Amino acid sequence: MILFDFTDYPHLLDVFCFLLSSMLFLGYLAFIKIMVARNPAYTVQGITTLARTAWVRNVMEEGKDILAVQTLRNSTMAATFLASTAILLTVGVLTLTGQGEKMRLTWQALNFMGSTHQSMLAVKLIILLLDLFAAFFFFSSSVRLYNHVGYMINAPYNKREKVMSPGIVAATLNRAGHHYSLGMRGFYSMVPLVFWIFGPIMLLLMTIVMLLILFRLDRTPKALEEDYHAHCEVGHCDIK
Repeated sequence: MILFDFTDYPHLLDVFCFLLSSMLFLGYLAFIKIMVARNPAYTVQGITTLARTAWVRNVMEEGKDILAVQTLRNSTMAATFLASTAILLTVGVLTLTGQGEKMRLTWQALNFMGSTHQSMLAVKLIILLLDLFAAFFFFSSSVRLYNHVGYMINAPYNKREKVMSPGIVAATLNRAGHHYSLGMRGFYSMVPLVFWIFGPIMLLLMTIVMLLILFRLDRTPKALEEDYHAHCEVGHCDIK
């Protein structure tokens, strides 16, 4: 009966698969957040957050200004490059909006169950654009925060004068890293959205495949996690 309804109203299958795909992706993000709260070393992001915090403290206490500038420059260049890439991909998607008829005849040739109506294709492209715009926003925000950190980390911090504490600088730097990570999530989620053009079943399958790949990328190697717990001092293991 459900299959019959989807056959009569193919756009319902598109909506169902998109909602299920979104729930899977958001559920994965919530799962990662919960696991990191319990164990900071569970993901690579948690490890790098701890590393950035220690790095800021070391730079400010030892006065390693050149090291700070070079490292922040590399991070800024990476975020700038990815923000530019997001804009270029956005222009490419906008170009596709004017070729709807060609896409309907070629790209949707494998779409056996989903809707092939012109309006549904427009919805797919709009959602893809929103995803790219979100990625651009997060990468741009990351660049802005890295620039702020460049000034904050070089503020006087010695026995005579302490303008900016390492904790505040580390929090800003970790926020920049978090926005960078969210931008990358936007790029990863773009893959299932592109396959959605070929049909809703492809969207669902690629979402599952991408989540498996993401988990593999996010999960901290076992040896590194064990090393962290072996050398972690009580009271200094939490991400602040």
